[in-house]
Amino acid sequence: MPKLQLTSLLAFFFCIGFSFAQQPERINWVSFEKATELNKTAPRKIFVDLYTDWCGWCKKMDKTSFEDSAVVRYMNTNYYAVKFNTERCDTIRFHDRVFTCQPGNRTNDLAMALMNNKLDGYPSSVYINEKGEILSYYSGFIPSNDLLKILRYFGDNQHLSTSWEEYQKR
Repeated sequence: MPKLQLTSLLAFFFCIGFSFAQQPERINWVSFEKATELNKTAPRKIFVDLYTDWCGWCKKMDKTSFEDSAVVRYMNTNYYAVKFNTERCDTIRFHDRVFTCQPGNRTNDLAMALMNNKLDGYPSSVYINEKGEILSYYSGFIPSNDLLKILRYFGDNQHLSTSWEEYQKR
């Protein structure tokens, strides 16, 4: 009987350990405020995913690009990742400015500012340097291999010495 209990116990712990090991990696999403706060003591670039609850392409990007293991690892190591629902009218502080929604407008003013008032679709992504300066932005779904290339272009500071056109040829 003790041998059977030991075997059962070992099988139980093996199953638990295996189930924990199979948990997929996830991007460490933080709020915009948390990203800017963390950036003060441990500077990193900031990646902002602008989305809405009703956007089908946003959900597809969540299920594909943002679950790709190479994207997850690179993002978590080199960026503070922010998921920002542009239709939430929360008050947000960035660069000593306060952003919210204007009466009659469903889009938070911060989303418009991040996209240089050119928010023309979802999902959209914004790349911000360690000083809080916008490096670039993009509207539309980005497949994981393309997203990883963009993340590395800014994350490895290739944008400082190489044009995007030249970088893409590599």
